[in-house]
Amino acid sequence: MAKKRVVVLYGGRADEHSISCISTAGVLGAMDTERFEPIPVGITKDGKWIINGEDPRGWNLDGGELPTVKITPGSRPVMIDPSRGQDGFFIGETRHINSADSGFVSMSDPEMHHALTSLGHVDAVLPVLHGPYGEDGTVQGLLEMMGVPYVGCGVFASAACMDKHYTKVVLGAAGIPTAPGVTVDARNFTAADVLAKIEDAGLTYPLFIKPSRAGSSFGVTKVEKADDRETQQDRLAAAIATAGEHDWKVLVEQGIDGREIECAVLCPKAGDEPEASWPGEIVLDHQNDDQFYDFDSKYMDASASHVEVPANLPVSVLEDVRDVARRAFKAVDGAGLSRVDTFVTPDGTVMVNEINTMPGFTPISMYPKAWDATGVSYTELITRLIEGVLR
Repeated sequence: MAKKRVVVLYGGRADEHSISCISTAGVLGAMDTERFEPIPVGITKDGKWIINGEDPRGWNLDGGELPTVKITPGSRPVMIDPSRGQDGFFIGETRHINSADSGFVSMSDPEMHHALTSLGHVDAVLPVLHGPYGEDGTVQGLLEMMGVPYVGCGVFASAACMDKHYTKVVLGAAGIPTAPGVTVDARNFTAADVLAKIEDAGLTYPLFIKPSRAGSSFGVTKVEKADDRETQQDRLAAAIATAGEHDWKVLVEQGIDGREIECAVLCPKAGDEPEASWPGEIVLDHQNDDQFYDFDSKYMDASASHVEVPANLPVSVLEDVRDVARRAFKAVDGAGLSRVDTFVTPDGTVMVNEINTMPGFTPISMYPKAWDATGVSYTELITRLIEGVLR
């Protein structure tokens, strides 16, 4: 039987570009190449699609340097004709006219002429893209217009879960609790007005200030209670400015007295009931009062934390987390996969923190580890996700 050809998209324009690269290294290494022919297509930070660049299979975090998709002498641009559907992927060949320079040049250069070569029929796309311009419904919308099967959540779920403000709106309508908070426009605010909103909402400290549409803990600041209003306003203004570097829409959330428990959800085929893994917990190995699970803890410092699956909680609580994760996934019209991050309070209440529609697939990421602990191997996980969308 002929192998199914799967375009694996990675990189992208978001802050999570390098994490996508590492996730893709893991996915390609685990993919069943007896069944599938992976076609890695990288997206540079400025949005250029390329093929035959640096092989992502060799990327890891061992050296401490974050990998990026770059145009190389051997890489070629990838272009799309939406009208051709699954046959609409093309490779551009560029050649200088009257020039000795053999490097990559933009296809839009008027001094270039180019030929297009079909990439061949594409059976499915696996968009291993995190954050805006990949996990937010934009790529999903393109693939929907092309009629190309793809792994993961659709346009609405991707967009709603990328925006943490609207995740709260949708989950609230479904009766699923989330952390109390207020939303701020970082382009137009005064610290005094923000402080007044916080007080009117009855939020208690510490607060977490975060971009509404970013991931991997980029731009997140923990704000403690100050002794005077002026200092408090200064702290809030600085935190909002930090978050505003990633998104103009900023959330001010009340810190929850609880444990952060993550649950992997799997629903490869549309219409099936979603499955939930055993919930897991990221345990910080260097505890102090001011520490939280930031970007470096997640990706850059393997000694900073470790994953425990199942989390050290009563089975009844773990089952509650699984139930909430499945309900949240269905509430946002999820498909394929998601990681539902929750808070479990001391009294056993489970509330949703956020939903990641394309969770990290790095070697230390929770999603594959949670399923492995639940009895689904990394390779089987990827196989089920791809086969679930094949026609």
